[in-house]
Amino acid sequence: MAARIDHLVTSGEFRLDGETHQVDNNVWIVGDDREAVVIDAAHDADAIAAALGERTLRAIVCTHAHNDHIDAAPPLADRTGAPILLHPDDLPLWKMTHPDRSPDGELADGDTVSVAGVDLAVLHTPGHAPGAVCLYAPALGTVFTGDTLFQGGPGATGRSFSDHPTIVRSIKERLLTLPLETVVRTGHGDSTTVGEETPNV
Repeated sequence: MAARIDHLVTSGEFRLDGETHQVDNNVWIVGDDREAVVIDAAHDADAIAAALGERTLRAIVCTHAHNDHIDAAPPLADRTGAPILLHPDDLPLWKMTHPDRSPDGELADGDTVSVAGVDLAVLHTPGHAPGAVCLYAPALGTVFTGDTLFQGGPGATGRSFSDHPTIVRSIKERLLTLPLETVVRTGHGDSTTVGEETPNV
């Protein structure tokens, strides 16, 4: 049974540095009819669980720990038993949202998350956040970039824990080296491709 990518948009608040903004987040579900992983459990555990249906959730993978990407992770983990995976460099951000709950496992550059016969390679891409990661699935011709790379260029770096030169270096060294036709599935907004974004970085 071939793996597929399901897409869900959830809405809620992004909070950092004393500011609050209403945002729509992309939630990506990778798997087949039996099992799946969720990339960025944002805002609405009930909606994500409904999209999963009867599938076994193997992991909740966090591209970074801004609250709008992780706020639904603990309730989704509690109802499914799936582990929450996060790069340890983002633990300070995680603790701002979930001070009494730690992730269940760590993501590291070079790790592989496997589901439904598909490997997702973990690429550490700091800049938007210290522990930001992207997940590259060559078999699916796609990379899940969280808030590192969007349609139009790099993610925001004007807030705490972020750095513009670092995100540009991450994108140039880790993402723009992927095949140009690779589909970039972002944390917010529309998808794009590596080739389309190369001139924007």
